This record gives sequence, structure tokens and C-alpha cells, in this order.
Amino acid sequence: MSDAKSLLPRHLAVIMDGNGRWAQARGLPRSEGHKAGTEAAKRLVTRARELGIAHLTLYTFSKENWGRPQDEVRILFDLLVRFLNNELRSLLEQDIRLQVLGELGEFPFAVRQVLKQVLKKTAKCRSMTLNLALNYSGRAEILRACRRLIEQGVRPDEVTEERFSGELFTAGQPDPDLVVRTSGEIRISNYLLWQSAYAEYYFTPTPWPDFDDAQLDLALAAYANRQRRFGLTGSQLQAGEEL
Repeated sequence: MSDAKSLLPRHLAVIMDGNGRWAQARGLPRSEGHKAGTEAAKRLVTRARELGIAHLTLYTFSKENWGRPQDEVRILFDLLVRFLNNELRSLLEQDIRLQVLGELGEFPFAVRQVLKQVLKKTAKCRSMTLNLALNYSGRAEILRACRRLIEQGVRPDEVTEERFSGELFTAGQPDPDLVVRTSGEIRISNYLLWQSAYAEYYFTPTPWPDFDDAQLDLALAAYANRQRRFGLTGSQLQAGEEL
């Protein structure tokens, strides 16, 4: 019989959508939505750690986000720096390691410096890995992995899924079991394209700032009630369970 923990995803990935619409619906500037979204992220990190979810990935800033108004991009960077500075002690106390998925060279110097500091200080934490997808693009990540293999002189017949996965930002981590997207949009937006090949998806109309523990419980309950097939039929899965 499966215990409760075995029904949890080892790796939960989230597309945190709806901050701006949440703010606009309340007659607030978009910046207030992003601030509220930061608080929602803090709640989720703590709750995921309490539940024993080993890997949590948050889609924090995509390559496409550079196209937003400059003032909004600046606010997002300011919130990121504030989050990292304020949460470093909490990450250490909870034994949470920070990892970054994405290219950081384009970020302002202050953002890069804070990220490097937190990455270094949490490097030995082992209870949970928190991945922030920053300046991230799933397609760009795949191209980057291809280029790295070519640079290493790897022959075509030597390219395996395992070797390719080893060149991704998530190398050494399990693929996402569950991908959650908030705010009613039903698309994957260039997020973890390779890694999510067999992930379960959960879409909710709840905007990200309102995604609380109760909403997380609903997503996890939906995941626990699904039968993951990995391309197999139900009879094949049943036969495998009987072996």
C-alpha cells in the first residue's frame, strides 16, 4: 500500500501566472500584484519543504519577460533581490539549496551578485532544492545542450537521452512529476520542454497571489488520483505492478 509521501511529486514545477490581472482586478498597480506573488512564492516554498517535496521549480523570469515595460522589469528585479536577501536565513534554517535555471549574464550586476552569494551559502543544503527559472527558455535550454555536446566532440551515435539531460540546467535532478499553472491559462509557455515530457499538468483559474496551502492541496490531491502511464497502456502498467 502506498503511503502519503509516495503520492507526492518528487519534483513540483510551477508557472506563477496572474499577478498583473490580480492587481488590476483590485484597481491596484501591477507592482502590487508582483509583491503579492512574492508572498505566495514564500508560502509555497515553506509548505513544499514541510510536505517533503524534494525539488521545487518556480518560473520566475522568462526570456520573453524582457519585452515587458522597463519599469516593470526593474520592479521584478528589485523584488527578486529583496526576496533573496530576506529569505537567505530561512533557506539555511530549512536546509534548502538554491539553484538557478537559466543564463544570468544579462542580469544587472546587483542581481548577479546576490544570486551568487545565496547559491554559495546554500550549496550544502540537502533537504530540498529550490530552482528559480531566471532568464529561462525551454527552447534555448535545448539549443544550449546541443551546442555543449557539439563542443565536446560527442558523435551523433553517442548522444543518449541521459547524456543530453546531463547538459540541461536541471542535470542531476529528477524530471518534474507535476507542473502547475495558475490564473486560467492552459499552455506551457516554453517551460521545461524536455523535462516535462511525461509530467502531469494541473491548471487552475486561481491567480498566483491567491494560490495558498488549500490550493496546493487541491493540486496535490488531483496528482495523487492520477495513474501515470509514461507511454504505457493500463494493462501494461498493471502487469508491471504484478511483477
